Formats: sequence, C-alpha cells, structure tokens
Amino acid sequence: MAATDIARGAEPVESREARLARIQKGLRRRRAAETRFKAYGITAVGIAVGFVIFLFGSILHDGLPSFWQPAANLKIGFDPEIVKVSPKPVPAPGQSPAEFQRLMLDWEREVTMVNWNRVIENAVKAAAPDIELTPREVQAFVSNNQRFRLRDMFVADPGLLGKTVDLSLLLSANVDNWLKGNIDRSVADDRQQLSAPVRQLADRLYGNGTVRMVFSSVLFTNADSRGAPAEAGLLGAFIGSLYMMLIVVLLAVPIGVASAIYLEEFAPKNKLTDLIEVNINNLAAVPSIVFGLLGAAVFINYFRLPLSAPLAGGLVLTLMTLPTIIIATRNSLKAVSPSIRQAALGIGASKTQMVFHHVLPITYPGIMTATIIGVAQALGETAPLLLIGMSAFVSTVPVTPLDQATALPVQIFLWEGNENRNYFEPRTAAAIIVLLAVMLLLNAAAIYLRSRFERRQ
Repeated sequence: MAATDIARGAEPVESREARLARIQKGLRRRRAAETRFKAYGITAVGIAVGFVIFLFGSILHDGLPSFWQPAANLKIGFDPEIVKVSPKPVPAPGQSPAEFQRLMLDWEREVTMVNWNRVIENAVKAAAPDIELTPREVQAFVSNNQRFRLRDMFVADPGLLGKTVDLSLLLSANVDNWLKGNIDRSVADDRQQLSAPVRQLADRLYGNGTVRMVFSSVLFTNADSRGAPAEAGLLGAFIGSLYMMLIVVLLAVPIGVASAIYLEEFAPKNKLTDLIEVNINNLAAVPSIVFGLLGAAVFINYFRLPLSAPLAGGLVLTLMTLPTIIIATRNSLKAVSPSIRQAALGIGASKTQMVFHHVLPITYPGIMTATIIGVAQALGETAPLLLIGMSAFVSTVPVTPLDQATALPVQIFLWEGNENRNYFEPRTAAAIIVLLAVMLLLNAAAIYLRSRFERRQ
C-alpha cells in the first residue's frame, strides 16, 4: 500500500520530531512578532513622552526665572524740601460733599506734581554714594511706575512727610536682563542697553544684598504695561478670559445639552435631522479661524458689539464649543442601556419623565467632562480672538464683559512679538506656564467631578 501511495505521488508522512520542530518554529516566530510589537509600542510611547518632557522642560527652563525679578531695598525719605504740598483737606462743618471732593482732587493733583523721581534718585544715590548717576540713569535703574507707587503711598498716609521708610522698589526690565545674564556682558559700552554706571550700580547692590530677587507678584496683580515693562502682568488677560469662559458656560452648556437631548431622544428620524447631525459633526472639524471670521461678520459688523470685548469673544467661543458639547452629550445618551428606558416606561413614566428623571442623571459625568474639556479648549484658542480685535494693547483690567480686554493666549501672542525680546521671551514662557496650569486645573476638575458623579450612581 505504501509503495502504491508513493507511486501515485502521495506526500510522505511527517515525523513527530519534524512536526514539533515546525510548531516550535512557528511559536518562536509569533513570540518574536509580539516582542517586536511591544518594543515598537514602548519606543513610540517613549518618543512621545520624550517630546512632552522636552516641551515642558524648555518652557519651564525659560519661564521659571520670570517668576522672580530684582527689587532694591532702599531707604525712601519723604523730604519736605521735595514733597512741597499743602495739608490734606479735612471735612469742615457745613461743607458740601461736592466742595470737599473738589478740594481733595486739587490736593491729589498737587501731590501728583511732586518730583517723585527726585525722591527715588536721592534714595538710590544714598545706597551707592561713590557712583555718579544722572537723573536719567536713575530712571533707567528703577521701574518707571515706582514713582506712582510713592505718590499713592503719600496720598494714603500724608503723615509720611519728613519720615524715612524702608521700601522695596522694583527695578527696570533692562536691569532684570543684566542681572539674569540675558545680555552679553562682553558687548561694547556703546551697544549696551544700560550705561556703565548703571551696570556697576546693579552689580554692586546685587552683590551686597541691597538688590535681591523677589517673587514677581505683579505678574498676577497688574495688567499689561508698555511704559514699565517690568510691571507688566496677566491680570487683565486673566479677567478677560474669565468673562469669556463664563459666557461660554452660560450659553454653550444649556444650548448644547438641550440640543443633544432633543436630537437623541425626541427628534423624528428623517432627512432633516440627518442633515442637522451631519452639519454638527462637520462644524466640530471646522478650523477655529473660520469661527473668528463668522464672529467678526455677525457680532462686530452686524450686531455692532464692542470691539475687543469679552462679550464678543465669548459668543465666538460659544459657537466653537457647541458642536463638542452636543456630540459628547449625544454619545453619553447613547451609552445608556435601553433597559433603563424600557423600565421607566414600563412603570408608567412619560417619555419626558423617562429622559429627565432616569436617563439624563446617568449621563451627568459625561456631560460634565465634555463641558470642562470644551471650556479648556476654548480657553486656549487664539485665532478667532485675533479676528475680532482682541489683539489690541489693553492696559486696564476689564470691569464688565463690555469693556475692552484681551485673553491669556492673545497676551502670550502679544508678548512674543514685543521688541524687547530679551525680557519678554522668558515672560512669554511664564505666561504659557500660567495658561497650562489653568488648563490642567480644568482637566483635573473634569476627572474629579466625573469620578465623584460615578461613585454617587
């Protein structure tokens, strides 16, 4: 029989050892493929983490020094020979409030006319009497707005006249660059931003401890400033962003959630709703600059909303955030088990009661997460805000959503383009750190609220 099979071309029977060898070879090949796949995955994750570490590391390396800036501890003397003002008015019997207010305004105007730069000049020269400084060089040493700080101190307490107080004065942006090494010290004098006496003064006072690095609180308490770059801050941009995010939350969340509930639970399934769903999905992928063009055409040109106002910016960001909230809310509603709907209807609940009393509470974690992530995304948008005029320089803190303002990402854009690059490039990195911190806090809040709602259910 075997000879007949061989004659007919039948293959010889594989031996047990050959079969085992073939199986082991296949297993080795499969294990090697799995090992390679794991290696590829680990390598890809490592590369991605490396890029993230490099990005955050470079931002922290450049931005962290800007959270500290030099300040000089000086003895400020309110010399009566310089501060020549009349006594502060006090309310007199029978005097009307309007008359007293007029007298106060006249007195404050008189205080403003005092040569406060001379007061600062005397204090700086007393700290290094052997260095000859001109008034202009003293002004290049101390930040410009510090004279207004002395004026405000005297207005609040006229009893300072004739006294000497210890005060820490912020130094100028150029001195900041010099002490932090952002300026090449080997450059010739005629190409330096500071004169030789000012550089000598800065080095000496920094060496003996009169000048020290202090936490830059003005970064969080001041608005932007061009006259005194050392005192430029993010408060105006932060308040502008806060107003815009409040508008986004108040408009996008209820409109987006209501639209998602109607489309998913109540809307009839026809061509019109299919068209609406397709358009919503398409809007989620539209570039943000298109929403800026829409906002400029509708809110600025047609409705005549104030230019560079948080109200206009908030409305533009609302339009951009709506598709994200609608899609995420619909996905949360779809994830609810049909048995919950059937059980609610089976015990006699109406469709509205079924949706709002049984289905919607289960979707709260998803809706909350989508809302916070949508707001965080809107917080970092720059292009649509530039198109509605929020790139203008604003040196005041907005009081209402109708006031002119800027936003954190736009402030970063403005600082990056500032002509004083040695000072504002690190300042830009510091602003990026603040923006990233706010966005990380929002994402952390989304994770916390999601887990909290899930535990309750």
